[in-house]
Amino acid sequence: MKRNNAITDIPGIEVGQSQDDEALTGCTVILCRKGAVGGVDVRGSAPGTRETDLLNPINLVDKVHAVVLAGGSAFGLDAASGVMKYLEEQKIGYGHGATRVPIVPAAILFDLDLGKSARHPDPEMGYTAVSFAASGLVAEGNVGAGTGASVGKIFGMGGAMKSGLGTASLEIGGGVRVAAIVAVNAFGDVLDPATGQILAGARPTSLGPVKLGGAGAFADTLKVMQTLAGRTILALATGGNTVIAVVATNAKFDKAQTTKVAQMAQDGLARTIRPAHTMLDGDTVFALATGQKKADVSSVGAYAAEVLAQAILRAVKMAKPAGGLPAVEA
Repeated sequence: MKRNNAITDIPGIEVGQSQDDEALTGCTVILCRKGAVGGVDVRGSAPGTRETDLLNPINLVDKVHAVVLAGGSAFGLDAASGVMKYLEEQKIGYGHGATRVPIVPAAILFDLDLGKSARHPDPEMGYTAVSFAASGLVAEGNVGAGTGASVGKIFGMGGAMKSGLGTASLEIGGGVRVAAIVAVNAFGDVLDPATGQILAGARPTSLGPVKLGGAGAFADTLKVMQTLAGRTILALATGGNTVIAVVATNAKFDKAQTTKVAQMAQDGLARTIRPAHTMLDGDTVFALATGQKKADVSSVGAYAAEVLAQAILRAVKMAKPAGGLPAVEA
């Protein structure tokens, strides 16, 4: 099987996306037509989610049929309704009498500060996205849930940078694969864990004259938080950031093991985003296990963190300038 370096390298996983390039928002659907065991881990304190309680290992339903990642803040959760409609039409879901009930968890990010905030992902956009789902290459950057994503917002959008959507995959031995897809809309900066250097993040503005490092291109959010200006900003700030992701594996896991993979994958987020899991972020990671291979949950979880870190770096590297924000490529 040819690798796409994408979450679609997991057999049974497809991705469909749709976006409004003028409004700078969109949604990404991770589809598993035959169902996959699901788990979730929420670390941020400002999440927007749907059907996450169902994924708790103590609860009944153990498989999901799609996961929706969307922009639009809480409005974007509506996109999941369109995905459910499509799946019902395709007779995908749990059988109940004459109908099928698809299980579609979702998470959203706040992108209302870019583009046109009056337009959000809705059921029609969700329906369109899932109808495009395929198992091949996955578009990255300013697409799907990453269309309006940004990072480095301690000084507001005037000092932020454009981010986007990224994906990556790894084969870890014995035919076991681990992959991730992520929309990066963090309050903090994105760092390359290999060098410790900031790739995308808060830029110095009139609100923050902090210039650190070689050319002084970045303010360094963590250091700004130590200053009087940073403490004042944090005291007044409200949540409007999050990283939302799905990690997937072809391993055969139950709900508790799949949830553990989601928990361990959060380490990849912490390695690449500084600070992570703040009161101003809603960081949420879903996990899916499609059940083809026997595997050790600790190994899969460890590599889930690695592949999520890779996907986060791709999300900023593949982003293009938009909404007045510069991107890494610029």
